[in-house]
Amino acid sequence: MAKKNLKQQDTRQEFDLKQQIKKVKTGVQNGVFIFTKQLSIADFAVQLKKQASEIIKFFFMQGKSYSLNHILTEEEMGEVCLQYNYDFEKKIQVDETNILEHLKIKDEEKDLTKRCPIVTIMGHVDHGKTTLLDTIRKSRIVNSEFGGITQHIGAYQINHNNNLITFIDTPGHEAFSAMRARGAKVTDIIVLVVAADDGIMPQTKEAILCAKNARVPIIVFINKIDKPNISVDKIINQLSENGLVSEKWGGETIIVQGSALKNQGIDKLLDAILALADILELKANINRDAMGIILEANIDKGLGPVATLIVQNGTIKKGDFIVVEGTYGKVRLLLNDLGKQVNQAIAGQPVKVVGLNEVPLVGEKWIVLKNENLAKDIAKKIKAKNINVNLTNNKQTIIKKESDTEKILNVIVKCDVQGSLEAIKTLLEKTSIPGASVQIISACTGPITENDLQLAKTSKGIIVGFNVKPLKSIKDLAQELAIKIYFYNVIYKLKEEITKLLYQTLTPVIIKENIGECIIKKIWTHSKIGTICGCGVVSGKVVRNAKVQVLRNDKIIHTGAITSLHHGKDVVNEVIAGSECGMIIDNFSQAEVGDKIQIFVEKIKKIVLDSNENTR
Repeated sequence: MAKKNLKQQDTRQEFDLKQQIKKVKTGVQNGVFIFTKQLSIADFAVQLKKQASEIIKFFFMQGKSYSLNHILTEEEMGEVCLQYNYDFEKKIQVDETNILEHLKIKDEEKDLTKRCPIVTIMGHVDHGKTTLLDTIRKSRIVNSEFGGITQHIGAYQINHNNNLITFIDTPGHEAFSAMRARGAKVTDIIVLVVAADDGIMPQTKEAILCAKNARVPIIVFINKIDKPNISVDKIINQLSENGLVSEKWGGETIIVQGSALKNQGIDKLLDAILALADILELKANINRDAMGIILEANIDKGLGPVATLIVQNGTIKKGDFIVVEGTYGKVRLLLNDLGKQVNQAIAGQPVKVVGLNEVPLVGEKWIVLKNENLAKDIAKKIKAKNINVNLTNNKQTIIKKESDTEKILNVIVKCDVQGSLEAIKTLLEKTSIPGASVQIISACTGPITENDLQLAKTSKGIIVGFNVKPLKSIKDLAQELAIKIYFYNVIYKLKEEITKLLYQTLTPVIIKENIGECIIKKIWTHSKIGTICGCGVVSGKVVRNAKVQVLRNDKIIHTGAITSLHHGKDVVNEVIAGSECGMIIDNFSQAEVGDKIQIFVEKIKKIVLDSNENTR
């Protein structure tokens, strides 16, 4: 009875998914060819009600040899339609597999209430983003991060003058660009941190571009103004050159100066955020089932799959059913940014959810449903579609194999969380040197397992663990199988080490160093030891066991090694210029007086990396 009463009290508006499912009738309709996706020539001909041979002939006349199974581009389909005097139009067919992507919500103005702003902090690495957030939160995040670089997206909420503000902290390292781009999609305001002693840097420009593409307003925080010999005007001018014109210069960009480390200008920044939020008139309907974006996800040993999410609209409650792409579950726990259990989270609030059946992908949309069977059905159909797409992609993927000119370092990646996994995959895909590149064989979250070891053995690859380490039994098995496992907790160190490993895959470069030259003056033949060459050393030196090239009329007639070296009757290791010697060259019996002998040694060329990790 209590559960029934609880359901009766839940007045939140539900998503009417069935009403939004839209089936599209394809084919020719009133002189217009309607389609929803690219088609093979065979399928296209059926829908166009034409002979496939006609379409094949059409492209053959253009010099294109296509079969029935060839998939036409939208442009090619359009060409054929125009040939038959048909117009053409692509429509989106909405079903259970893409309903989350195309979900539309119409809220009445009377149902909307003011919500807190969602703010993303962006900027170049080491410009003080985490220190700024740390100061705002009155905690010590920086000290808990390896190398001072934020490794995961975090979402936190603060109260300023009785107004809530949600902050999304995005990692500053270049490899996390995809995560920063996602941050811009869910945010209302971007705070761009620019160090006064450094100015506009590559990641600063990237953040500006990211914000502009997402049409998100920017507030600039010029940090580290306590540093000596800085020029704020220079920074403002650089910002102007990148399209961020200060209000003082007649533009629209709010610029706040301060020092995150010394807590200067923080209140002014928060005031600016709230003022801009009022102008933006941020509103949401908290009396509806919630929806939002996944910010982070991982496996917790005690809790299972855990997802950090932002509520963009509505209210999520403990006990709700949630769908994220091919994943679903019942919300068993809701944890706020302080790690405390809460019963619900409203629009604009970050929260951790426990109860999903799998770890969802970062950046995916999620919705709350009251019907468990519907949640399961949608997740199941999306998962099945994704599996089919992956199988198709895998069939089309060509696995690179090593060649004489290109070496491949096969890598299995294991990470603690999805955000880091995505960033590391991006970084490794871009890591290469002349003659060698990385190939990711597998990449997923979770601990290193026996399956990973077997995959590494089969592919002759290595395992890279980021913030994860194997059990002792796995370590022992790896040693037994001669599988190398590398552990990292700072991403730039990972890049440095992988680059070094790439150089180790290269075939050693052997260089020949000439050390001396001599002329054959006399020849003896011994029945047991072979031909002895009596030589005069012209330059450099002759070294026992060194290699030689014998030249006659400036043409090489033999290459071998000195197996015996004498000076007079003594066996010696070395004879210098101006002296005479007797030598035996392996497998050489055709010596003639006057032959020239060049003595050389072979050395492996050392590859020296500079600070930019290039070979020299």
